[in-house]
Amino acid sequence: MKFTIRQDVLNRPLQRVANIVERRQTKPILGNVLFELKDGQLRMTTTDLEIEMQSSIVIEDVGMEGEITLPARKLVEICRSLPAEACLEFSLVDGRILLKAGRSRFTLSTMPAIEFPNIEISETLSSFTLAPGFLKQGIDRTAFAMAQQDVRYYLNGLLMEIHHEGLRFVATDGHRLAICDVSDGNERIEDQRVIIPRKGVMELSRLLSDYEGETTIALGRNFIRVAANGDSFVCKLIEGVYPDYQNVIPETGDKNAVCDRETLRQTLTRVSILSSEKYRGVKMRFESNTLTLTANNPEHEKAEDELPIEYIGDDLEIAFNVAYLIDALTACDGERVRFNLSDANSCCLIESIPDSRSRYVVMPMRL
Repeated sequence: MKFTIRQDVLNRPLQRVANIVERRQTKPILGNVLFELKDGQLRMTTTDLEIEMQSSIVIEDVGMEGEITLPARKLVEICRSLPAEACLEFSLVDGRILLKAGRSRFTLSTMPAIEFPNIEISETLSSFTLAPGFLKQGIDRTAFAMAQQDVRYYLNGLLMEIHHEGLRFVATDGHRLAICDVSDGNERIEDQRVIIPRKGVMELSRLLSDYEGETTIALGRNFIRVAANGDSFVCKLIEGVYPDYQNVIPETGDKNAVCDRETLRQTLTRVSILSSEKYRGVKMRFESNTLTLTANNPEHEKAEDELPIEYIGDDLEIAFNVAYLIDALTACDGERVRFNLSDANSCCLIESIPDSRSRYVVMPMRL
């Protein structure tokens, strides 16, 4: 194998595939990136056995085709340290990769390409195209509500529902629920539900920031594949039945509050400074035209703040985990938000105004 490529051409695709690589691997080969050079194209592949990431680049200066694996993170650091205009010359010599860039020389260990593992996936059941912005929007507005290391393994992922009107993304950790509906106006024939694991969701969100045009999404019984701009992202799905989240969404309550989203977010952030580090509770008192926020901690310190609101209903005092509220408000993109409430012991429904495609349900706390 021998080829030459500019640093600014290699750097971004290499970083994308290297993000999949764990710092600690069960097998040494999982710390490597597979280079396959054929027909003027360099295909780079990494995997952790649950996720596989590929990126392809056109190589104009090819000396010799071939395939080999080399240390992913070391190669990323080397590439990142070189100037954008540098020409990188790769050559396989005596089982090692010799990398030349100007006066710099690096010799990297390799492992045979035949040892590189492939993810076993089932046949494709359905596929469709979607603008990356729609896909990223659905993920970013809900992913924060996923559980982390919950014994109910299906909660450690994001539910994606495909139906004829569009896509719905759902995440919950048992204490809060996030729902986002997205639609590009195209009808889809088959209804399908898949649960994407947490790491796959976070990596996919990062990848979608780089993509333009359309992404092709393929679904199988045990995998999801997203392809765009010469990249291919494959992730194994979580097997299991996602809980019936529809039953968690509260019915319309008799108390409604509307306020400026950013003002409320900033006020909650200030008040949270003196909340209990363990419970992170904040009391919210809804009254005519005024919302009063109060937080206390075991050191007997107290924070209190007020902001104007539009409120319909009897006075109500209710407590929430302040971090859950801030997460929901950050995910909303409207200028104002609506709180729909019933009583101090019932869940609260938060919606963005005027865009109501994103909804958030938060359970109350006892303080």
